Amino acid sequence: MLIVLGIVLLLTVTLLPQLLVRRIIKKHGADRPDLPGTGGELARHLLDRFGLDAVTVEETDLGDHYDPDARAVRLLKQHHDGRSLSAAAVAAHEVGHALQHARGERMLAWRQRLAKLAMTTDRIASVFFIAAPVLAILARTPLAFAALVAVGLALMSVRVIVNLVTLPVEFDASFGKALPILQEGKYLSEDDIPAAKSVLRAAAFTYVASALVSLVNLARWIRVLR
Repeated sequence: MLIVLGIVLLLTVTLLPQLLVRRIIKKHGADRPDLPGTGGELARHLLDRFGLDAVTVEETDLGDHYDPDARAVRLLKQHHDGRSLSAAAVAAHEVGHALQHARGERMLAWRQRLAKLAMTTDRIASVFFIAAPVLAILARTPLAFAALVAVGLALMSVRVIVNLVTLPVEFDASFGKALPILQEGKYLSEDDIPAAKSVLRAAAFTYVASALVSLVNLARWIRVLR
């Protein structure tokens, strides 16, 4: 019974936030002929407005994101070509990241450095945990095994830290940048602002789900290695 409850809890923690995010974005994803342009056109306009002419706007199938290395705002087809509230809000959110980058905001810089480190530590951790039982046999002593566990958990903790650092970056892109831009620039009507807030919250909440998944994975490994 406890195992079943544990599985249900795990699925709830990891899948429910993702499903809620998709539901909200889909809910406001219908094309609106009354909106002045597509998400891609809005992103281009905003980048030009803030003097970020060198930042490109591209279509992608890898998820909406801003790539600071390539200096590119990348949007899914439905947001790049779509004329919907979701398209407008997501485009403004990603432009918010471009503004963070252009202004040299520290949290984004820390997040990018940690993300690159996490890519390396994730690969090392996956190999480490596969080899851990063999290494534990070779180590033979409790102290050596404890050291192995500590190294493995430290490797996994980097991903947890990245996701936790990402949260304030994402909420700032949504509510410190995108929402004021959409409101003050009157890109959306006042009647549409509540829906835009929901989409912006969902865009930021994507990383809350990622943070929860990384914490669950870390807790799972701590339980297995105890």
